[in-house]
Amino acid sequence: MVLASPDTVDSYSISMRRFNILYFLTIATLMVPNVVLDITEGMSIWACIANILLPLGIYTLLMSISRKPGKMTWWLFPYIFFSAFQIVLLYLYGEGVLAVDMLLNVVTTNVSEATELLDGILPAVLIVCILYLPPLGMAVANIRGKHVLKYNFLHKMRRIGGGITIAGLMSVATACLADTSFRLLNNVFPLNVTYNLYLAVERSWISAHYQERVADYRFDAVATHPKDSTEVYVMVIGETARSDNFALYGYKRDTNPMLTRLVNDSSLIVFKKARTESNTTHKGVPMLLTAATASDYSVLYREKGIIAAFKEAGFHTSFISNQLPNHSFIDFLGMEADSCLFIKEAERAKDNVSDMELLPIVKGILEKGRKKEFIVLHTYGSHFKYNERYPRNMAHFLPDNESQAKYENRQQLVNAYDNTIRFTDKFLYELSSILSSSACQSAWLYTSDHGENIYDDNRNKFLHASPNPSEYELRVPLLAWTSASYRSAYPDIISALRSNSGKCVSTSISFFHTMLEMGGIKTKNLDLTKSLADREYKVHPRLYLNDHNEAVEMPLCLCIENMVKGAKNLRDKCELLMLLQCCSNVPPYQSR
Repeated sequence: MVLASPDTVDSYSISMRRFNILYFLTIATLMVPNVVLDITEGMSIWACIANILLPLGIYTLLMSISRKPGKMTWWLFPYIFFSAFQIVLLYLYGEGVLAVDMLLNVVTTNVSEATELLDGILPAVLIVCILYLPPLGMAVANIRGKHVLKYNFLHKMRRIGGGITIAGLMSVATACLADTSFRLLNNVFPLNVTYNLYLAVERSWISAHYQERVADYRFDAVATHPKDSTEVYVMVIGETARSDNFALYGYKRDTNPMLTRLVNDSSLIVFKKARTESNTTHKGVPMLLTAATASDYSVLYREKGIIAAFKEAGFHTSFISNQLPNHSFIDFLGMEADSCLFIKEAERAKDNVSDMELLPIVKGILEKGRKKEFIVLHTYGSHFKYNERYPRNMAHFLPDNESQAKYENRQQLVNAYDNTIRFTDKFLYELSSILSSSACQSAWLYTSDHGENIYDDNRNKFLHASPNPSEYELRVPLLAWTSASYRSAYPDIISALRSNSGKCVSTSISFFHTMLEMGGIKTKNLDLTKSLADREYKVHPRLYLNDHNEAVEMPLCLCIENMVKGAKNLRDKCELLMLLQCCSNVPPYQSR
């Protein structure tokens, strides 16, 4: 008989302990999001208990399947990825579960955007690496080695895991009885993420088959303006621009020196109370280009967009984007135009293409001399990284160099963001000049797909697409410019626009219908109660489209609740709470 040396026994014991540690380390790191979500989400005590016990029990059972814990660690890699993603989400927003929209953003975000974002969230990336790389590295070593867990250890852990799972199921049942808002697929991580992944895949499939479903759809569109009049209409869709940082909306900084001139000469109308119904690009832009709204989002799946309506009515149509195609509804709606161009795709050598490069293309279209032109411009606007969205000679607010996502950098981030708004200001002014010099009846509408968080309050939210949107993500600019010849030809429309400029507006509802009426396009889809260019316009309920594509009302009280969460001191919080109590019976849409 050959006896092992003491050194060999010690080495074996160390290896065994190490892989026992791997077993528990994998479970512990997977449970980190659950612990944090219990703190951030404000769930009931039973929901919090269920969110801990049920996943802990299931992870323990799964890790006990194989004697090599490294194998199970890698089998669980999708959930390690989700856990890491969830931590980044919590870093950005301080709350919220990894949502459907977040998962879709992964699909629709190009490499350049992803790189920019990663550069800005280095602390979160570092945390994720510290947490998850060690167990993955140990798992590789375990798979390659000969050491396995003891049967006795696995049997013991299976019993413990089974007991914890049963306790977790009991806590789920109790939570369902005690908390009417509790939903297993909404409140227990990672079951909620798994469900959201299913919804994301489903939506991607629907989007991919959009063109097949609407192939035979017609608006029955008819042009009502004189056939011999020369007309140009432009829809400008901004990116990540919030009205809070527009001087036109009362911002303390002069971010709109050029557009202010247009207001003063009566060619520009500012809609002071505009909001979007989505805080994401992949839903916000399609709602601007179609009749789809938060209350009837399914319209997007069965109808074409506004480009097709103008095309039916005899207009030459163009879609010009400063964003890369991503096989989303935006691309498909743009491809309905006679001419569809993604300028970043055409200029692959450039990482950053200025929005100003859209304007020479507009000039080229006008030089063709066609009677009827409809143009959609999709800009890159104020998309993060902010300081790369404008040339250095447009860096008005300084310093603006820091782009890392940290509260300490807020002032520089705001400086850079404000510079993007000034650049948008210049872009829209020059577009107006081009149209004015064309000697045609012309008009443009501008809004942004959504707003942005820039560490505005104690919630410490940054960027957009938050699962629980803030007011900063939903308040957007809405501007209407008209040429002198257009104002002379259609005074009733101008009068209606001015009359409605002080009313509450949902851009997702009104952008489509307003552009149709301004362009003189009659369709079976045109709803005059949604058009700001008509005296029949009515204020509609203030809604936003949540992560599961459900229309959610955002009443005044909820707006104030958001402000309470972000109050910087006790006095402000008390005053807001008193206001909340006073407004509890105020109907939606009586706010700003």
